Amino acid sequence: MTDQKTMIDLQNVSKWYKDFQVLTDCTTQIKQGEVVVVCGPSGSGKSTLIKTVNGLEPFQAGTILVDGISINDPKTDLNKLRSRVGMVFQHFELFPHLSITENLTIAQVKVLGRSEAEAKKKGLAYLDRVGLSAHAAKFPAQLSGGQQQRVAIARALSMDPIAMLFDEPTSALDPEMINEVLDVMVGLAKEGMTMMCVTHEMGFARQVADRVIFMDQGKIVEDCSKDDFFNAPRGERAQQFLNKILH
Repeated sequence: MTDQKTMIDLQNVSKWYKDFQVLTDCTTQIKQGEVVVVCGPSGSGKSTLIKTVNGLEPFQAGTILVDGISINDPKTDLNKLRSRVGMVFQHFELFPHLSITENLTIAQVKVLGRSEAEAKKKGLAYLDRVGLSAHAAKFPAQLSGGQQQRVAIARALSMDPIAMLFDEPTSALDPEMINEVLDVMVGLAKEGMTMMCVTHEMGFARQVADRVIFMDQGKIVEDCSKDDFFNAPRGERAQQFLNKILH
């Protein structure tokens, strides 16, 4: 992927909560079309790292560029940038009082300035893409967790993102619903979407990741191809983590 342009560029990113350092000198690049899985034990800084990428978490040192635009430049319009970077959270974050169709269209109209008709057409096309066309008129509470998460992915996609960020998108789901969400993510990866995914789903990582980033205590400890990570993780900490999670 050497000739592909860098979509996400983190250089020496550090973050503190008061006196506690949650991220320490995190540096990595994600190329266009690359799928990178971020894993590590609980509390290692994975979710914090991914939230710094679109400015949801401020950071105190280092730089982050998304498609060449600096996240920490005061002149950057973060709302505009966020509209170009899809984010899917652990808890679906759908508006409970809006129908599925309204959930899919509201940001397109308010943020991108699309007409209602254009937004609805695009939103419903992505709803179909995640296999949920039949549920367009329902409300979030009428859907299962897995279905709500697929709607959240469709909503992010209907903003025409240049990259997608996933923050443990399956961790709040019942085991039998996990695969329906992972299947959508696998499809996106195969279509060439640039993706950064915080997840414990090692089967997903093995299937579609180009690279795996392993974090521990706020640091990027490993950043290598998935084959290197699964076959020969260099650090003892990564080996312990893999032994636990794979067995």
